[in-house]
Amino acid sequence: MQDIRELVVRIAGENRTWGYTRIQGALSNLGHIVARGTISNILKENGIEPAPERCRKTTWREFLHFHWEMIAAADFFTVEVWTRFGLLRYLVLFVIELSTRRVHIAGIHPVPNEAWMMQAARNLTDETDGFLRGKRHLIHDRDPLYTKQFREALAGAGIRTIRLPARSPNLNAYAERFVRTIKESCLERVVIFGEAGLRRALEHFVAHYHGERNHQGLGNKLLSTTPLSLTGKVARRQRLGGLLNYYHRLAA
Repeated sequence: MQDIRELVVRIAGENRTWGYTRIQGALSNLGHIVARGTISNILKENGIEPAPERCRKTTWREFLHFHWEMIAAADFFTVEVWTRFGLLRYLVLFVIELSTRRVHIAGIHPVPNEAWMMQAARNLTDETDGFLRGKRHLIHDRDPLYTKQFREALAGAGIRTIRLPARSPNLNAYAERFVRTIKESCLERVVIFGEAGLRRALEHFVAHYHGERNHQGLGNKLLSTTPLSLTGKVARRQRLGGLLNYYHRLAA
């Protein structure tokens, strides 16, 4: 029966260490009497390996699920800024916490180098207010700026860095999505003058992102947990000259 086939595949997928006999027992608990050979054939037909081989492999989705609360991701994006020296391209380093989508701007520099990255690592792992406190894994791409010294600095704070395969943006989808969001909603819609102007734009967007922007990936809700008022006059809070807006009710 098709429902039994689907159940065998589901149980094997959700329990990587379970062999044919263990799956047979689980099916028996549900009122299904299925031979071990039948279970073996069903798994083979669906390309699922026996337990000894299956349990040696962990998919990326499973890894994220197992360590969700302890994973952060790092990435860069560039911003063109008008300065007294002409148009300069600044590199922005940010870190995003996967479970909450909170974002931290870790550094801004027109000519980043290893010393700058090492300072960012020290700030991120600070015992008092480092953004990576309590985290155990940091995923990032293979940008040369993630040097061996940078990774060792994080390892010294108990954070394992995971270098993603080349040309695999989907494996760092949350960070990639933040880059798209900040560029489409803010940076590509303004002309930025000077580093101070860039820092101001980033500060306002991150504040808007954390407390005033609804996130579709989190049920279209705000990241903040401030109680909402259902009475009072509707007001608009503006940032960056009305580029970013938030509507709320004034206290009575």
